[in-house]
Amino acid sequence: MSATKTLAAALPALQPEDAGARLLLFGIRQMGAHGLHDACTAHAFVTAFGKGFQRPLVLLRALMAEMSTASAGPIQIAPWCCARMTGPEATLLQVIACVRTHPARANMLLADLLGVRDAASIGFTAHALANAFADLALPLDEAAVA
Repeated sequence: MSATKTLAAALPALQPEDAGARLLLFGIRQMGAHGLHDACTAHAFVTAFGKGFQRPLVLLRALMAEMSTASAGPIQIAPWCCARMTGPEATLLQVIACVRTHPARANMLLADLLGVRDAASIGFTAHALANAFADLALPLDEAAVA
């Protein structure tokens, strides 16, 4: 098997072009690798959101903690500098992008990602995070993360 086929299997999706989705992906990767109180994530959120940075940052921390607790197994993430995304990363971005308009679909994707029967309680946090990004002028568009 060639290296290209192996890379495409491990990292099947390209990073989105959307600024909000890229910021969220960066935060997910940094917190996943370095913990919930990663300073680089906080700095990126301050830079992107200004004075309103705390709400999306705290909600991302809560989402990551809830997912970590509820997940039936590990969720694969790539390094922050990788231009491609793992399947779970792409799914999580889809969940957050569609939770405001299609909550049932988002909950189904989230439950599948976590390997649990019902992820509705975690879906509430994902919905609040999506609202925070939208309220601070970086809405996550379904088409941008697909």
